[in-house]
Amino acid sequence: MGPGPPAAGAGAPPRPLSLVARLSYAVGHFLNDLCASMWFTYLLLYLHSVRAYSSRGAGLLLLLGQVADGLCTPLVGFEADRAAGRCARFGPRKAWHLVGTICVLLSFPFIFSPCLGCQASTPEWVALLYYGPFIVIFQFGWAATQIAHLSLIPELVTNDHEKVELTALRYAFTVVASITVYGAAWLLLHLQGSPHMGSTQDVYDQLGVQDVPVFRNLSLLVVGIGAVFSLLFHLGTGEGRRRQVEEPDEHSPLLAPATARPLLLWKHWLREPAFYQVGLLYMSTRLIVNLSQTYMAMYLTYSLNLPKKFIATIPLVMYLSSFLSSFLLKPVNKCIGRNMTYFVGLLVILAFAAWVALADELGVAVYVVAVLLGTGCATILVTSLAMTADLIGPHTHSGAFVYGAMSFSDKVANGLAVMAIQSLHPCSLP
Repeated sequence: MGPGPPAAGAGAPPRPLSLVARLSYAVGHFLNDLCASMWFTYLLLYLHSVRAYSSRGAGLLLLLGQVADGLCTPLVGFEADRAAGRCARFGPRKAWHLVGTICVLLSFPFIFSPCLGCQASTPEWVALLYYGPFIVIFQFGWAATQIAHLSLIPELVTNDHEKVELTALRYAFTVVASITVYGAAWLLLHLQGSPHMGSTQDVYDQLGVQDVPVFRNLSLLVVGIGAVFSLLFHLGTGEGRRRQVEEPDEHSPLLAPATARPLLLWKHWLREPAFYQVGLLYMSTRLIVNLSQTYMAMYLTYSLNLPKKFIATIPLVMYLSSFLSSFLLKPVNKCIGRNMTYFVGLLVILAFAAWVALADELGVAVYVVAVLLGTGCATILVTSLAMTADLIGPHTHSGAFVYGAMSFSDKVANGLAVMAIQSLHPCSLP
């Protein structure tokens, strides 16, 4: 008796994704990207300059969010890999994506809104306790959405260059999300400042309590736009349903056909040296990208003493350069390989760092260094994500755990780094 018919499509190469399917997948992280841009770029600035909380208190809230995200990420990854997708309309990845989206939509606007019931005399620790639960819920939802979305890449495509293309397209929409946030922030600041021209020019130029409505309205705009794109993702992206193990009957062969490759479970990854190598690379990449994003607005406000409109225009220039450079990454990866592409991105970031450190005054050159930083960050981030997808390869059943474990180290490292900076180099209120 033969081993039975092969699995459907086992011998034929998978069909490439259509353009509509690729675009539908790419917008699935748009809500997360909108929220992340606002979280990393404006949270410290909002808490410190607008709400007048201490540097340490603001850093503590960001650390809480990063630790909550880091703890939730591997747990969500493990559950997403283990889930059998019992929901009739969703596989396990899309089900977790939906849960995360709902959590983000319900919690994020409260983070950038005034503390309900708090007065001017309310102690700072009370306000910090108020924001804590909303931050934890938001970070759980963010982690669930991120891991579910990332772990779909190895399931949707298998070709290395298609993985780079899908990752680059995903990052392109990440940049579009950042551009949307910064463009909206510039517009809201401009509209809010127009009545204050003339004798109260300082109100227009400097951040303060008068900017509370700007950040509240920006957060509401972010979740509104993100909800639309999340809906498009769920309507346009299909997830392959994982086949369940069938109970043997009298027609089953006595000897099961040999599998082409062994299953790699989550505990097996912990014995793989490449798992730690790629994880360290991914963590370092996220430290560069997220810390530069977190402290760009603070640098412009406190170090360069620029008017507050620059907290929108400079990040906008940075992410426009990221958006344009992301389309060049597929041919560059194909031409010089993953490692050299990453190295080139690091050289660009080092050029940015040297320029900022050595220049006495930047002036209009601040736009040039923003282009360098945006290009370098796009290069190393897209390449590191492609390397992670390469590491997972055909072992998609445990892919969510890999992304979750790497994101855990990334989130905790970012939170600890921010807390250390806030404690060692606190900013005084303007």
